[in-house]
Amino acid sequence: MKKLLKTLYITTPGTYLHCENDTVSVILNNEEKTRIPAHMLESIVCIGNTTVSTPLIAYCGQHNISLSFHSDSGRFYGRMYGPISGNILLRKRQFEMADNDELSVNFVRNVLYGKICNSRNLLMKSENDISDIYKKEQMKKASTDLANIASGLSIINNTDSLRGAEGAAAQTYFRVFDCMIKSNDKEMQFIRRSKHPPLNNVNALMSFLYMLLKNDVQSALESVGLDTACGYLHTFRPGRPSLALDMMEELRAPLCDRMALSLINLKQITAKDFEPDGERIKMNDKARKLVITKWQSRKEEIITHKFLGEKIKIGLIPYAQAMLLARVIRGDLDEYPPFVWR
Repeated sequence: MKKLLKTLYITTPGTYLHCENDTVSVILNNEEKTRIPAHMLESIVCIGNTTVSTPLIAYCGQHNISLSFHSDSGRFYGRMYGPISGNILLRKRQFEMADNDELSVNFVRNVLYGKICNSRNLLMKSENDISDIYKKEQMKKASTDLANIASGLSIINNTDSLRGAEGAAAQTYFRVFDCMIKSNDKEMQFIRRSKHPPLNNVNALMSFLYMLLKNDVQSALESVGLDTACGYLHTFRPGRPSLALDMMEELRAPLCDRMALSLINLKQITAKDFEPDGERIKMNDKARKLVITKWQSRKEEIITHKFLGEKIKIGLIPYAQAMLLARVIRGDLDEYPPFVWR
């Protein structure tokens, strides 16, 4: 199994990055804050106003260190990566799979099964901590509805209908999301999902976590030689990493939503950690650093991957799933095994 390398997140405006003697130097206000050995890094994520030297860009390209740029709210701007790794025959089969309805539908069905099961499992786990009878009834009904949608996936044989089932499942799940939030602060209620831009505090937190996950999933797919633009659930669109968005679906609830709820319910993130920016809401710099620290710490925890039967760090789940998808595309596995969190 691959070794879990580090991701360097830059969140402070005005930071300057450059490379010297195989180390990445982080400079703020003409003062070097830290140096990080480049061999320890898998990716660098620049959030907000960051300047990167040309030699560092070249170094990242030569050593396959992903370098991405995002707005201070986490919205993706662009990404730089070195020469594509992996076998051209693998990517050829990946493209052919997109034109094979049976293969692509099977993959989409299994991804959505994993997504719905993980959403339901989070609801069921949260239900045990809820004393409000009305909320418990709402969550039980949602869990039953999600189970019915998941069981119905087996008879759906086209991607458009599967997308419809995914939409119904997402609507069911998000309708009771506020039931899992213990805070009485009205400013820390989910209300409804809003993406571009996030319109309230909870959505801003979730969107930021989804950005962190997308970066990890995209890096994992690229590391096994797959083209992140060629997806099966999300339609092709120039500049869109459709396959990364596909692979994220099963991991959103256990990795991102679960962390968002924990941060809110433990009052580690509160309304004071957010600020308006035009029509959108964004986290302040202090809150972003806290979330990133929690994210990095969580990635170091060990779980047993059910399909592989191995103990791995949580941060390696995207890589494990990317590796399994590559095996499916090569024909070494009959079907893609989704990651289901127990």
